[in-house]
Amino acid sequence: QVQLVESGGGLVQPGGSLRLSCAASGSIIRFNAMGWYRQAPGKERELVALITGGSTTYADSVKGRFAISRDNAKNTVTLQMNSLKSEDTAVYFCNAYVLLPRSQSYWGQGTQVTVSS
Repeated sequence: QVQLVESGGGLVQPGGSLRLSCAASGSIIRFNAMGWYRQAPGKERELVALITGGSTTYADSVKGRFAISRDNAKNTVTLQMNSLKSEDTAVYFCNAYVLLPRSQSYWGQGTQVTVSS
């Protein structure tokens, strides 16, 4: 069973930075894609950033401010968040997706990010 554990959330002032980490149980090489999603109160969960092999995808709202990376040796995926805004406040979830032998998606428990002065 895959376990994903997020860390690094917290309270930060607007304009500040946070670094989220997602530690996976076992090798992350097996995953076709890993990503970060977020869900704000009263809103649907949305994709923030995705990394597949060597390519990355970002939501328009975070382009130029957030950066996703993966460390296969440490089995971790990291989301560096800069120039944070109040609208970035949400619970951030790590996700891992594997295509074969059958499509499966795994989620972490989430970590709260609050951007407020």
